[in-house]
Amino acid sequence: MIQVIDRREFLKHSLQAATAAGVAALSGDLLNAAPAKTLYRISLAQWSFHKALFKKEIDNLDFARMARQDFGISAVEYVNQFFKDKAKDTNYLRQMNKLAKDNGVTNHLIMIDGEGALGDPDPAKRQQAIENHYRWVDAAKFLGCRMIRVNAQSRGNYDEQMKLAAEGLSKLTEYGAKQKIAIVVENHGGLSSNGQWLTGVMKLVRHPMCGTLPDFGNFRVSREEEYDRYKGVTELMTYAKAVSAKSHDFDERGEETQIDYHKMMKIVLDAGYRGWVGIEYEGDKMSEPDGIKATKKLLDRVHAELAKK
Repeated sequence: MIQVIDRREFLKHSLQAATAAGVAALSGDLLNAAPAKTLYRISLAQWSFHKALFKKEIDNLDFARMARQDFGISAVEYVNQFFKDKAKDTNYLRQMNKLAKDNGVTNHLIMIDGEGALGDPDPAKRQQAIENHYRWVDAAKFLGCRMIRVNAQSRGNYDEQMKLAAEGLSKLTEYGAKQKIAIVVENHGGLSSNGQWLTGVMKLVRHPMCGTLPDFGNFRVSREEEYDRYKGVTELMTYAKAVSAKSHDFDERGEETQIDYHKMMKIVLDAGYRGWVGIEYEGDKMSEPDGIKATKKLLDRVHAELAKK
């Protein structure tokens, strides 16, 4: 017996079938779509506010809130100069932690300056410098940071400085490793701005908790010598545990005038790095907030371009 279906029933069933097929196809497309790639995440270095901080226009305790609320950045890199006497003040550090947590901010690292030369030729001074850094390892642990950034200062000839810096870093790294705090060295003047020298130091230290923090701009070895920044970052990325995106000025297209960010970030990613990239604005032509925003906009644009590839 042949069942007769009237036109209205036919159209109703056809529409339901088409809708179901469309939903199924759409669901399949969504399931099969490639997820958006996150090549790197952007953090904010406190040095970007060094003028305002030194002038007391803002305070160290304002930093985490400003990073999130003013710039939409969710990780921060502190500078010990702005809370120099607070390394052992647990009440103050607890307040820093609360402010970061309340604003959904990750405490990533502390940059350490002014605690002595880790490669000092004088054994007593070198040991004192090492021990001076212990309190900052402890503070970083309390704040939930993953590392502290240090300097590899020394004196003597090329090889002597390499050996002395490696010795100081090795001892500090042993202390940091016990608390799972990495020790990272920035190219920050002197021989540390020579990529070959600093990678040579890393080879002597040979510890997984000791690495580098390549800065895009700090390659002035001396008044007479400037190391090639792209060569230097390429070398230092082998040991990188963090990256500092230094910026000074921008042209009408939003490009940094001294550093090719497209080239630099490709070097960073080609090394296999997928961690935080810290904005460190150090210019004079823009306000500090505007410089931070311009750097973030450029990093976001470069990310979008590289993600397509």
